Amino acid sequence: MTPLRFARSRTVGAHFGLTPRRHQSGTSIDYEGRITKQGDVKVRKALCEAAASLLLRVRKWSALRAWGLRIAKRSSMLCAIVAVARMLASILHRMWVNQTDFHLGFGAKVTR
Repeated sequence: MTPLRFARSRTVGAHFGLTPRRHQSGTSIDYEGRITKQGDVKVRKALCEAAASLLLRVRKWSALRAWGLRIAKRSSMLCAIVAVARMLASILHRMWVNQTDFHLGFGAKVTR
């Protein structure tokens, strides 16, 4: 798979089924349901496992972890895990397109 397959990094989460299902018609009120679960099951499972590890196991502060915990506070931890997994997919795609490394901040750098 090539990174140029996706026009935006935001659409990668939808490709792997990490976006809420939309229920709508012309006369009814539209609402969002569970995630669609389309795409590769193994990739979705790996992203969700990484997100759960970041939110539940890692104690070091990061902006992504803080963002996920704010989502968990206002909805649920499972919703936060899926949201962080979707964000991780977008971040990984952008890193792949730009051929860049992930910077943790404070001078630390993780290389590929």
